[in-house]
Amino acid sequence: WGWLSNFSPHGVELDGAWWPTVEHYFQAAKFLETDPAHAAAIRRVPKPRDAARMGRDRSHPLRPDWEVVKEGVMRRAVRCKLETHPELREKILATGDEEIVEASPSDYYWGAGQDGSGQNRLGHLLMEARAALRAEPPRAPPPTKPRRAKRP
Repeated sequence: WGWLSNFSPHGVELDGAWWPTVEHYFQAAKFLETDPAHAAAIRRVPKPRDAARMGRDRSHPLRPDWEVVKEGVMRRAVRCKLETHPELREKILATGDEEIVEASPSDYYWGAGQDGSGQNRLGHLLMEARAALRAEPPRAPPPTKPRRAKRP
């Protein structure tokens, strides 16, 4: 289930830039308006765990509306990841109606927490994205150039 993680190596293009992982984008989004240099530095770090650490650095000014917009930011990033990578789209659709739980023992907002009492907001956003993808018509394969018949 690591492919569902924000740390999975599936990049996204959002806000005019390529982000190596959803985690990179999410953490940088906290600073895109208030400290663009810090946001750019987050985008460049090689590992998502480094992006997470930098995103938690409160010596940089967080956008003032972060608590209001953070779920929308995550929703957009998760959806973009699933649309960008067809193999992930197929995998999440293959989960049917299974409940998706972010089994983080330390996160009671995005995850289920150690005792399962967490809000599991990431799991809910993933299930929301799955439902939206399921409702879309199947995508046609990319067009191919017609081949000309070779003359004998």
